[in-house]
Amino acid sequence: MPTIALVDDDRNILASVSIALEAEGYRIQTYTDGASAFDGLRQTPADLAILDIKMPRMDGMELLRRIRQKSDIPVIFLTSKDEEIDELFGLKMGADDFIRKPFSQRLLVERVKAVLRRGAPKDATAPKETDAKALERGQLTMDPERHNCSWKNEPVTLTVTEFLILQALATRPGVVKSRNALMDAAYDDSVYVDDRTIDSHIKRLRKKFKVVDNSFDMIETLYGVGYRFKEA
Repeated sequence: MPTIALVDDDRNILASVSIALEAEGYRIQTYTDGASAFDGLRQTPADLAILDIKMPRMDGMELLRRIRQKSDIPVIFLTSKDEEIDELFGLKMGADDFIRKPFSQRLLVERVKAVLRRGAPKDATAPKETDAKALERGQLTMDPERHNCSWKNEPVTLTVTEFLILQALATRPGVVKSRNALMDAAYDDSVYVDDRTIDSHIKRLRKKFKVVDNSFDMIETLYGVGYRFKEA
């Protein structure tokens, strides 16, 4: 099973998250600050890193910057901040996903599975399906194999969850997707995500596309029903 590096100065989080991930069979390396984590990862590389942003000695952003100089391992940020600029900055630096505190252990486990699954090497003997899986809907282009998304040929950086939600909507333009359906699309197993969480993902998706195109209005809300991607 993969090895996961968990970096947080809150020992309660280290203990509870370690227990949850070890129960799934993962090997866990824990660190209480960014500096010790950087040294530890150089000696014992991991398959994925979960980093807190605010830490002593070296914060999560600086740790990610240094990691990216040597490695492309997947990174998930834990953050209590509520500013989108932190997410966008972290994603541009190479983070794969964000999880806001407080969070459920089951949600974290599912995010870890999703990020590891996306980064897993493909079977070299299997037929190539990249072209078949690429999705084009008008000005929208999505490549699930590379986790690339663009609007009007401009890149749009999405988290794993945002990408999966948008993919579910854009796969069938005009078809309404309930919040439960979007939850199922974003998570493999039965994970509880309330309506506000799905709504927040949709809100962030719209904001990210409006940075590229302020007139973007392709994600429609049908109040009391769900969301749909406009037909061209």
